[in-house]
Amino acid sequence: MNRRTLLLAGAALAAPRIAAAQAWAPTRPMRIVVPFAPGGAADTVARLLADPLGQALGQTVTVENRPGGGTTIGAMAVARAAPDGLTLLYATPNVQILNPHLMQNLAYDPVADFTPVIAILRAPKLLVVRPDSPARDVAGLITQAKAQQGGMTYASAGVASSGHLAAAMFGQMAGIELLHVPFRGTAPAVQEVMAGRVDFMMDNIATLLPLVRDGRLRALGVSTADPAAAAPELPPVGRTLPGFHDASFNYLLAPGGTPPAIIARLNAELNAILDSAPLASRFEVLGIEKLGGTPEALAAMVREESGRWGPVIQKGGIRIQ
Repeated sequence: MNRRTLLLAGAALAAPRIAAAQAWAPTRPMRIVVPFAPGGAADTVARLLADPLGQALGQTVTVENRPGGGTTIGAMAVARAAPDGLTLLYATPNVQILNPHLMQNLAYDPVADFTPVIAILRAPKLLVVRPDSPARDVAGLITQAKAQQGGMTYASAGVASSGHLAAAMFGQMAGIELLHVPFRGTAPAVQEVMAGRVDFMMDNIATLLPLVRDGRLRALGVSTADPAAAAPELPPVGRTLPGFHDASFNYLLAPGGTPPAIIARLNAELNAILDSAPLASRFEVLGIEKLGGTPEALAAMVREESGRWGPVIQKGGIRIQ
């Protein structure tokens, strides 16, 4: 779902939301639960939202890191919280889109246990190889993979990471044999690609673009359907592989059963924060695109993405314990 669709959906429901938003205000401090360790991209953006949200609502908003379990620990903390608007989850696709396909015994209901609040951002990925790779573009990489005996290798930050799934979808759509080489985090994966011990990888533009600019990696394309604002010179992978598109998107959830008036107020304030100049400038530096829009648009996006990634995970036989 693109930015235009989100904005149109927001405009259609703006008037009733403005009235409802004025009916609720928090009476105690709030928290945003981040299901990752401090210092990562999700943690950084959650902290960018916490201060202005607290100022808008007249309460302190803290960030609480609850890493582990492929985001399930943090997700469970929010699913079990009171539906009073005081606890929010900074969600990535794992929570509602990927984990239901990756885990056999998920400890929460990905739909009923959460209430959508707002889409925050999407972050394109880059497809990168080492600087002296014979592949000069996406078509060249696919040709090389088809000719390479034993299959081409790709690195990722771990099993079922966003880079793993994006590259798996790339291989499935291109009809090429690929060998996944997982690492404990993005940094060691990048090092192995730069050293030429792994053929390529896909990961977030904020991480890889500085290395491309420094000449330590070569970017062949961007994962989104349209060129990325941070690197408009890079062609979308989908121009060579029609139908391919991927971008990690982040969003906020409240516990299931949170009243509409609370969601309306949170959504209104967060849309204003996302439209503010300070946040726009920070997002530009990070190479990410703001989203915003209505809770209904977010729910539709989650349904669409779940239907798209389920077959990729099933075909790839990807599972996490």
